[in-house]
Amino acid sequence: MRITSQEDSSLLSAISQRDKKAFDALFRKYYSVLCAYCHRFVDLEDAEEIVQDVLLWVWENPDAHTIIESSLNRYLFRMVYHRAISQIRQQGTRQRADTLFYEQMQEILQDIDFYHIEELTKRIEKAIAALPPSYREAFCMHRFQNMSYKEIATALDVSPKTVDYRIQQALKQLRVDLKDYLPLLLPLLYLN
Repeated sequence: MRITSQEDSSLLSAISQRDKKAFDALFRKYYSVLCAYCHRFVDLEDAEEIVQDVLLWVWENPDAHTIIESSLNRYLFRMVYHRAISQIRQQGTRQRADTLFYEQMQEILQDIDFYHIEELTKRIEKAIAALPPSYREAFCMHRFQNMSYKEIATALDVSPKTVDYRIQQALKQLRVDLKDYLPLLLPLLYLN
């Protein structure tokens, strides 16, 4: 059954009165078709999220029917389209930033000679050795033995939250102690 513009108007009016059944009817009517349309521009998972955000916006803005000048159908499709294009732009910007970061890191790494690597290795060893024993143990088990927090907790007979705390404290101290070498140490100090 096709809902007419008059019925869309009635649904919006009911939604403005916080009628959940009206929102459900609106959601059922438009969700699939908007997802299919949005999927033309972005991945299906992203399309579903965009459509959910658009429909949620209609629910969260009960006066939406007063700003919709054209039909609800056109308005929803236009919102989905603009959000999809916006996401594509954001992904492009993020990708360019990631590429720039990667290129800068490659330049830094190419400029490092053997002396710097040897010096850095000594500094890292010294900074790790200066950690409190419980922090050092948890940090080394996680970073150098690739053990999960749960595995470390079992081995040390402590809770996973305690392991998390110890590793976070170790990372905090290492960031301070090795701040001059931070660009080179990102994988060691920031990845969990």
